[in-house]
Amino acid sequence: MSVLFINACVRKESRTKDLADHLLTQLNEPYEEIYLNSINFPVVDEDFLVKRDRLIADRDFSNPMFDLAKQFAKADSIIIAAPFWDLSFPASLKQYLEQINVLGITFYYTSEGIPEGLCKAKSLTYVTTAGGNFFPEEYGAGYVKALAQSFYGIPEFRLVKATGLDITGADVDAIIDSVKKNY
Repeated sequence: MSVLFINACVRKESRTKDLADHLLTQLNEPYEEIYLNSINFPVVDEDFLVKRDRLIADRDFSNPMFDLAKQFAKADSIIIAAPFWDLSFPASLKQYLEQINVLGITFYYTSEGIPEGLCKAKSLTYVTTAGGNFFPEEYGAGYVKALAQSFYGIPEFRLVKATGLDITGADVDAIIDSVKKNY
């Protein structure tokens, strides 16, 4: 099984990364990690889109701009670790998603204009933490879930989350350990 681990954690002592590491250990499978903060994403401007659209129209996916999308599409299982920031996730994850959302690699459109997934993965697990208890799932995690199921064809979406970590008096270790016990 090929596992792709997409790491959108920024801090060295990331609680989200700690949860993801626990999940990866429990999975006990080799995995390939993409650390998003180490990627210098291109600016998605008109020139970029013109080039990308031309290559897609020609079905020429040999350009390195498609490498991340091809890697994502061939993974059997995907784990994304991203802290809950500003009702969403770090900008690097949005940049990554823009790079992998490629017609002809991760999805196609039916004759009715409905996206259908081309990805091999059967599951995507989204790992996150939040300082407070305000965690509307339709933001951040919900966006990734919609892409996974509606565009990429990944049927199973799992959310692993620990919230309330920065509330005065919170026992952070107990909260994290409680989540870890379930995985």
